[in-house]
Amino acid sequence: MAVPYPLRRTGQAALVVLATFVLAFLLLQALPGDAIVARYASPELGLSAAQLEELRAAYGADQPIWLQLWQSAVGFLTGDLGTSLQNGADVEALIATALPSTLLLASLGFVAAVLLAVAIAVVATFGRAEWLRRAFRSLPPLFVSIPVFWLGIVLLQGVSFQLGLIPVINADPVEALVLPVLTIAVPIAAPLAQVLIRSIDDTVAEPFIAVAKARGASSGWLLSREVARNALLPTLTIAGVLFGELIAGAVVTETVFARTGLGRLTQEAVATRDIPVLQAIVVISAIGFVAINLAVDLIAPAIDPRLRKAVHA
Repeated sequence: MAVPYPLRRTGQAALVVLATFVLAFLLLQALPGDAIVARYASPELGLSAAQLEELRAAYGADQPIWLQLWQSAVGFLTGDLGTSLQNGADVEALIATALPSTLLLASLGFVAAVLLAVAIAVVATFGRAEWLRRAFRSLPPLFVSIPVFWLGIVLLQGVSFQLGLIPVINADPVEALVLPVLTIAVPIAAPLAQVLIRSIDDTVAEPFIAVAKARGASSGWLLSREVARNALLPTLTIAGVLFGELIAGAVVTETVFARTGLGRLTQEAVATRDIPVLQAIVVISAIGFVAINLAVDLIAPAIDPRLRKAVHA
């Protein structure tokens, strides 16, 4: 009996998350040095060797690696993500505090990226002037080459310090989001626009588009009724893949604009070698990435009948 496609893909996604968890745990444990000793062996603290061993035992660092892996996995399944080595706080509490800000930034950045990519693709394909179409087709390669941190610094320097349009200090919640959203949206919009332009070009070259034009269909009708639907699937696929870049962009963007979120938490955890926090962030990011790509894979057959037939074959 064949396993249904949604169940099969969900099982594959669960295996990817499990493999990510194990790999992240082993790689973080393989880092040179001892994070607990690095944190608590400072002469200012004045802890003895026996006290350091007690701390290692309290954090479970004195146990065999396989037992630490098992306990960490059980903790994740039960919602216990461990304790921060830096401040002794529960990791789940730190994540719960930082995650909403990052989700808001990532969501708004993604929406802005989609709108920007669609605008670029439409003008690049259906613009009235040849020079205008060429100019907009050159934008995605330009946007791809712009580093996120450089773009954030340039926007901060130009818009806030030089023009004074958005205050750096005491900005309201909406103003504080404008520049970070633009910073994270531009690099994401570039590959989306490239794929969308290519998909629109391929769709426009199809015979049924020529037939529709011969029957008097306008460009607006073709774009909304035929081209958009056929160009949606490749764009949806690349949008799922870009989620990883969205998370990476959030880390850099929150650092540049001094925003509280997972990016800032990641930076602090890396600086202090806070392994429980780093592991939680890696696994949660992996779960988000896998979940979005799973959703894309499950939605794709509903959009493209050819995929629907392949799934049920």
